[in-house]
Order: sequence, then structure tokens, then C-alpha cells
Amino acid sequence: MDSKSCSNDVDVETKEMDTRSLPASRRGLMHLHKVGTPPKQNLLREFTARVKETFFADDPLRPFKDQPRSRKLVLGIQAIFPIFEWGRSYNWKKFRGDLIAGLTIASLCIPQDIGYAKLANLDPQYGLYSSFVPPLIYAFMGSSRDIAIGPVAVVSLLLGSMLSKEIDPNLNKAEYRRLAFTATFFAGITQATLGFLRLGFLIDFLSHAAIIGFMAGAAITIALQQLKGLLGIKNFTKETDIISVMHSVWGNVHHGWNWQTILIGVSFLSFLLVAKYIGKKNRKFFWVPAVAPLISVILSTFFVYITHAEKKGVQIVKDIEKGINPSSVYQIYFRGEYLLKGLKIGIVAGMIALTEAVAIGRTFASMKDYQIDGNKEMVALGAMNVVGSMTSCYVATGSFSRSAVNFMAGCETAVSNVIMSCVVFLTLEFITPLFKYTPNAILAAIIISAVAGLIDIPAAILVWKIDKFDFVACLGAFLGVVFKSVEIGLLIAVTISFAKILLQVTRPRTAILGKVPMTNVYRNVLQYPEAAKVPGILIVRVDSAIYFSNSNYVKERILRWLMDEEERVKAACLPMIQFLIVEMSPVTDIDTSGIHALEELHRSLEKKNIQLILTNPGPVVMDKLEVSRFANLIGEDKIFLTVADAVSSCSPKQANEVSSLVASLARWLRLPPTTLLLGLCLASSLSSSWVKALPAIVACLLLIMSP
Repeated sequence: MDSKSCSNDVDVETKEMDTRSLPASRRGLMHLHKVGTPPKQNLLREFTARVKETFFADDPLRPFKDQPRSRKLVLGIQAIFPIFEWGRSYNWKKFRGDLIAGLTIASLCIPQDIGYAKLANLDPQYGLYSSFVPPLIYAFMGSSRDIAIGPVAVVSLLLGSMLSKEIDPNLNKAEYRRLAFTATFFAGITQATLGFLRLGFLIDFLSHAAIIGFMAGAAITIALQQLKGLLGIKNFTKETDIISVMHSVWGNVHHGWNWQTILIGVSFLSFLLVAKYIGKKNRKFFWVPAVAPLISVILSTFFVYITHAEKKGVQIVKDIEKGINPSSVYQIYFRGEYLLKGLKIGIVAGMIALTEAVAIGRTFASMKDYQIDGNKEMVALGAMNVVGSMTSCYVATGSFSRSAVNFMAGCETAVSNVIMSCVVFLTLEFITPLFKYTPNAILAAIIISAVAGLIDIPAAILVWKIDKFDFVACLGAFLGVVFKSVEIGLLIAVTISFAKILLQVTRPRTAILGKVPMTNVYRNVLQYPEAAKVPGILIVRVDSAIYFSNSNYVKERILRWLMDEEERVKAACLPMIQFLIVEMSPVTDIDTSGIHALEELHRSLEKKNIQLILTNPGPVVMDKLEVSRFANLIGEDKIFLTVADAVSSCSPKQANEVSSLVASLARWLRLPPTTLLLGLCLASSLSSSWVKALPAIVACLLLIMSP
């Protein structure tokens, strides 16, 4: 060890000895740190940084930095069409996995598409069209490897219910179809716009709990709608609420039910549910529930054909138009009375479809440990629906059931969607005439078995355990869909989600802090019952930014804490509150109203002879406190880095006040302080509440040890 290091050690030891030789009232003040004030920022630069963080948090242009122009062009093409990025490493092994997955989901999607088209009040071929063109577009532009694209039950029901309120699909089929294409076009425009403007965070306003309730309610509504096909009822209500549906079902029990249809429907529904159970029980048999719908269609169609059950009242699909998608560019309403109606329906359907697709994509991406770009997903989904609206498709999105099968079948890339699309193309060209005798009951059974997975009871129970207000949103969305309509349920879900946000913003949490024994850590006394409050000091933590919406509440809540604490210490004969410490670590921002509330709090405390102290304000908050001169108002020596620093600064003042009182009492009694201290100790030992004498004893000790 050299002489320099030795001298440093001696200096440190000397400083430690000097510190120990200081009076106890001054030791804690040696290590206090002043709260830093951030450097002033240019207004334009600060605004630019805020906008960048809001809309470009993922820094999408980072790969383009320091790249030559030719490379930037390639990266730009890959950003729009990710297939050119992952396609370079595509090989036979990946194709084999995609081929198996694509064939598997095709066997599931064909019967589902026919049923979902009926759910949207469209002819069966439009469901198949929607699984041909949109998956091809998504394969080139999408960033998810696992999503299977096509019509889904919830969006089909939503479109069917909203469109039928504008145009009767039975009386005016052509106009109804045009409005469906118009809604699909604007759904795509909505999705693409959100992606281009990087507004994907808007879909996060629909909470997970609300989505759980909405999906469960939609599943029950969809299943109830399928009772028409399952029971063979011809005259069925157009309403979707459970009361109207059950009234229609029981009103037709004597004359509307067809026992042959019920036999077919219930038999194959049982088969589908058993197949789903087998696939869920053992993942090796994932293909069983995937091929079960196609097997059901083939067997039921053959059974109806050989028995001529259609002559006995069994309703069948009849003819499905053969051939690929015809153009529908000129059928979209770009003016007229239906333009705004199509826009409204398209925005709602597009947002729901987007929410479902992004949730599915994120789920499977996390399972395979890769990232998806939410904004790219929105652009891809929007582009495929815009193109789809021009090729006789209605709104398509990611299907959870098909995506799950796609995942378990071992898909590697979006090529599985291309394989599925090719199978649908072959079906449209060659196989559709074979579906002529397919009974509607089997389509109803397929839809019921598919939507059963949307009812997630364990997730609802978990929501109840975690957050009761979230459960209210979940239950509200569920009841709204089941007892009124899909649109009302969605409106309730969004309203409750916004209400929760407003409640959290306007009524932030506050807490009383106490010192955890044997540490300098201060924590919520409700969470840590062993944490002790400091005599004469009230420590309050505000767990939110302080804005105009909650500033008045924060001020009043702190004053109520102070009032309660003053009543408590008065009843217990403890020292009165002299300092109010506001812990501001969680306060991320403050506005003019918030600073005004702090000024009012300071004036209220001055009237009570209580000092206001702030601890650890963040850089944004500290800057605004300096600019508003609030720091000068209370004194910069009243702003500390930690609660421990603030308490150590306040405690000597309290101790000096008490020790002065004891010294005056000793002089009046003409007794030495040590004798008075012994008397106090004896009195406290005889007292039933010796804690009350503890501050005085400590004060005397400080008085004796001080020079």
C-alpha cells in the first residue's frame, strides 16, 4: 500500500472521528443532499421529444441510421413488406411446417366461413371469399407468424346486427351487400390510418377485462342465434338479446321445431365438443378438433343426400356460387345516404377486429419469443380489408381458434395463410357444388362449438380476485351484449373503461408513511403495520401526477390526513404535528392547478404553525416548482432528496425545543439536568404509559451530550 492511499485512509478516519464527535443534533445534517434542478430545455426540443415518445416510442427509423441510400430503400421495402426480410432465410423445412399447418387450418376454415357468412346475413360464398384474398395480402404485409386470417364470429355477428338495422337483408339483398362492402372498406381505412399515424395505443383503452366480458357475451349471443338452425325454426326473431331469442324459441316449440334437424344438429355438436375435448386434453391430437368440422360437413351432407332429409323439413345450404371473387369496386358507397352509415359501422367493426387481431398476435408472439410491430399489423390488416372490400369480401381479421390450430400444427411463417388461401381457391373453383346438401344444422353446430372457447370463466374469476372495478367492466360488457345488443355491450365496455381511467386520475391514492424498524426506509403504514410514525411529523405520499383534475382532491385529502392525525395525537397526549412531509417520488408531473393547490396547502399549514416539506420531486416537477417560485415560497431548504433526510432535519428542531423546555424546568426547580432526567425516568417507569415520557428523556440525553 503506497503512502498516498495511507494518507487517504487517515483522512477518512479523521473525518469519521470528527463526525462522531459532533453533537447528535448535527450528525444527520452532514450527509444531506440537495434536490437537483434539471437544466433548462429548449421549448421546441422538449415538444419534439414529447411527440417522439408518444408516437414513435419504438424508434422505427433506428435501422435506417448511418445507412447508404440503396440500403435505406431495401429497408423501406422490408418495413412495408416483411416477407422480403424473412423470405430470404426461408427453406424446405419451414415450408413443410407451413404446409401441414395451412392444410389443417383450411379444413377448419371452410365450414366455419360458410357459417360465419350466414351470421353476417350474407351468402355462403362471401365467407369463402374472405378467406381467399385477405390472407394473401396479410402474408406479404403482416409481422405475425402465427395469425390465421379470415372471418370471425364476433365481427360477423356485429356486422350482421348493425347492417340489418339499416337494410333488410331478405328484402333488399343487393343493397345490403353493398353496405357490407362499404363498411369493410372503411374498416380497412380506419385500421390503416391508425397504423400510419401510429395511434395504436388507442385500442388499449378497451381494457382486457372489458374484452373478456364482451367476448363471452358475444359468444352466448352467437350461440343463441344458432338455435334457429339447430332446431330447424323458420320464423325466427331478428333481435339478438336473450329475452327476444328465448321468446322466439319457446314460441315455436309446438309447430316450428323439426326433430330430424335437431337429431342431426345435436349429434354432430356432441361429436365436435368431444373432438375439442380430446384436442385440449392431449396436444398431440390437436388435429382432431381441426378436422372434425370438415368431417361433420362431409358426413352430414352425405346423410342428407342419401335420405333426402331436405324433403322432410331439414334446411340445407343449397347452391353456393362457384368461382373466385368478383370485383366489387363499383358497389362501394362513396356518396349518398349510406356513406355515413357505412363509415360508422366500418369504424366500429374495424376497431373490434383490430383489437382481437392484435391481442392474438401478441399472445402467440410471446409464446414463441419474438416481437410484432403493432403499427405494422394495423397497416397490414387495414390494407387487406381495403383490398377485400374491392374483391367481394367482408371484414376479416385474426381468428383465435384458427390461430391456435395454426400454432399447434407447427406453422413457421405466414406462408401457412397462403396455403390456406390456395385450398380455399380450389374449393371455390371445384368443390362448392358438393356443399349443396349441407344442412344448416351442422353449420350451427360448428359455430356453437367454435364460440364456446370465447367464454373464459377462469379469466373472469381472476379479474374478480385482482380488481373489483375491472370485474364491473367485464360484467357490464357481458350483460350489455346478452340483454341488449352487441353495440350496447361494446359501448358499456368502453364507457366503464374510460370511467376507470377518470376515477384513477381524479382520485389518486395517498398514503401515510412510517419508518420501518432498524432502517431508514419509510413505507405505507397500512402495508407495513410495524412501520412507526415519527412524533411531531406527518409523512404523506401522493401516488399520482397532480393535475387540474385532481389537484383540489389531493390538497383536501392531505388536510384530512392532517386533521385525523392531530385528533389522534391529541387523544394520546403525544407531541403535536409541527411538520408535514409530502413524499413526491411517484408524482411524475404537475401543472398550474397542482402548484396552486400546493400554495393553498402551504397557506393552510402556516395558519396552523405547521411547516410544509417536500421530498424527492422529479426533474419535471422540480423544474416547474422553480419556475413558479414555489420553491422560494416554502424555502429551498424545505425540499429534500429523501424522507430520511427530511426527518433527520426536523427531529433536531423538535429535540431542541423539548430540551429547552426541560432546561428551563431544571433551572426553575434549581436542579441539575441529570437529576431531572433521573426523576423523569423514575416517573416514566411508574407510569402506565411510559412511551409518553420518551421524547422528554431523549431530549434530556441530547441536552446532556451537547457541549
